[in-house]
Amino acid sequence: MPRQIRPALVAIATAATLLAGCGGSDTPKSDSASAKPASGASGDAVTISDFKFAPASLTVKSGAKVAVTNEDSAPHSVTADDGDSFDTGTLGQGSTQSISVTKPGSYAYHCTVHPYMKGTLVVR
Repeated sequence: MPRQIRPALVAIATAATLLAGCGGSDTPKSDSASAKPASGASGDAVTISDFKFAPASLTVKSGAKVAVTNEDSAPHSVTADDGDSFDTGTLGQGSTQSISVTKPGSYAYHCTVHPYMKGTLVVR
């Protein structure tokens, strides 16, 4: 490779690396980072990321509001397997919807768009 081209390629690669970290929007993706509980703390939130629900199982008090935030680029939902207890509807990237259940029990749920994604909400 000629010597004159090498510095230009290094400059282009450096600029591309810096721009990649800048993001493409003036709007924050979501405020879910501040809503997430610290490790070991209790919090009423489910985050969808990498085609998984986190946490996969969440225990809450009866009537608690659970914030569900989709941090994936693909659409997702949190839909009770029984079809009646709760359903966020389809959430786009960065969207948040709250669900709440008052009857104690264990509620299995899934993503209607990606049925292999599964989680459990335990209501006490």
